Amino acid sequence: MYDGSTATFEMLKRPGTIQIIPTSGNDVYLSFEEQPTKPATYTLFGGRMEPDEEPLVTAKRELLEETGFESDNWELLKAYEYEGKIEWPMYLYAARNCRKVREQQLDPGEKIEIKKVSFDEFVNIASQEDFWNQIFTNDVLRMLLDKEKLENFKQKLFK
Repeated sequence: MYDGSTATFEMLKRPGTIQIIPTSGNDVYLSFEEQPTKPATYTLFGGRMEPDEEPLVTAKRELLEETGFESDNWELLKAYEYEGKIEWPMYLYAARNCRKVREQQLDPGEKIEIKKVSFDEFVNIASQEDFWNQIFTNDVLRMLLDKEKLENFKQKLFK
């Protein structure tokens, strides 16, 4: 401490998380997902990193498992550090020009419907209170206040 004494601060640590925004043509794909402890709602595709797994490797694995899609055009859009008393890195990727190569292979605790939407629908859904990724929702709401940032984000998704 500043006065030379010591103290214990409690903190949690969890594996890193990957979130993916897949696109094809002018469309964005969203997950309409249900898990045993959460009601069905829209979210981004993704999941937890395995030990010693690189973020992009996780992103490609999760996209394939949850959608059956592959992409050869990936970009890390943002790396987040969760605020508060938890160590939890999160990575947001764009996966462009996605193509279906197989059927979904979901975990036993997942029910995922793939929803194809326009960019405007995507922004509307992602800005809703019940969207499952509130950190990303905060970014979307900020972009809605600055149309230039929103347009730049759209251009990144559809390069």
